Amino acid sequence: MIPVNEPLLAKNALKYVSECIETGWISSAGSYIKKFEEKFAEYLSIKYAISTTSGTTALHLALASLDIGKDDEVIIPALTMIAVPYAVLYTGALPALIDVDPEIFNIAPEKIADFIERKCKHDPHSKQLIDKSTNRVVKAIMPVHLYGHPCPMDEIMEIAKKYDLYVIEDAAEAHGALYSSKGNGEIILKAGSIGDVGCFSFYANKIITTGEGGMVVTDSEKIAGKARRLKDLAHSPEKRFYHTELAFNYRMTNMQAAVGFAQMEEIDRFIEIKRGMAFKYKELLGNMEGLTLPVEKEWAQSVYWMYSVLVEKNFGLSRDEFMRKLREEGVDTRTFFIPVNEQPLFQDNEIYRASSFSVARELSEKGLYLPSGLALSEEQMVQVSNAIKKIKKTS
Repeated sequence: MIPVNEPLLAKNALKYVSECIETGWISSAGSYIKKFEEKFAEYLSIKYAISTTSGTTALHLALASLDIGKDDEVIIPALTMIAVPYAVLYTGALPALIDVDPEIFNIAPEKIADFIERKCKHDPHSKQLIDKSTNRVVKAIMPVHLYGHPCPMDEIMEIAKKYDLYVIEDAAEAHGALYSSKGNGEIILKAGSIGDVGCFSFYANKIITTGEGGMVVTDSEKIAGKARRLKDLAHSPEKRFYHTELAFNYRMTNMQAAVGFAQMEEIDRFIEIKRGMAFKYKELLGNMEGLTLPVEKEWAQSVYWMYSVLVEKNFGLSRDEFMRKLREEGVDTRTFFIPVNEQPLFQDNEIYRASSFSVARELSEKGLYLPSGLALSEEQMVQVSNAIKKIKKTS
């Protein structure tokens, strides 16, 4: 079976982890935590990076560091990994769902603007944006750079500035993805470095992995300071074991950071592999009727975290039938995410139960991603494409 994703570990990972074990620095203290955080911040050209236990906890920590809580709402895409709405719920806030763009699958700025215009009221004196259906204060937008392609951040940042909203980027799947900002002349920025806060995941299937782990990044000294305090149980600097606020244990281990530091030494090579994989799949599958391949906008450089395709009606098989036949040919695949409003947890709420996001629903029904882990060989890619061609020919 050709796996949908298999990680590729950097050559120095074992050396650095062995050093942690040999010296006894295996927990959340140790030199590699600082080295990894500093290297990650330098790569993004951002001031502060705070390591965490996962991408999910990075999102929660970012929200908590912005004081988002029970009377608030956070705008998120309707099509995303469940960790995004979960992180919002952990704070006591509610997610406000917005439909996505049909080409790049990311939150659509014009639909954010429409939601604000139709469903919210803005008080220019308090500078609060109120969702009229829930009477909650809309505090932030959380764009998710889905499957490695950046969101249209200029438009999102413009909306956020107009309504005094925070922007928390979920760049879990977009390490090293580039965005061409037109705000002050053409500036090339990395996904996760554009909003007030950026969040990353280092799960095993990500471009940079630490097994499990995450990172919060920001240029704000205040936000960074609060994030560091909250991730480590809010220990008082003046008095040991004295805690003045509710906090968390989201500390990454030194061994995980050692792996991450080694991975960062090779991130450019990993991204080159991902992009080369996408170009090869396009060469092998580009003329196939009924299979829509991923696009890359002129203002972006995708890292193609996973090679995501859409199975159209004229392909000859449904998405699920296609996946079943691929599995029979020894090719593993994964479906797109299920829209947030359709998840059982959200069906108890009338607002979500009555909501409909047509693009998210259609993408969820048609979308899948092919094997595209860093360890995938060109020979395996040819096997995948040959299996697809065989299925297409006999369908």
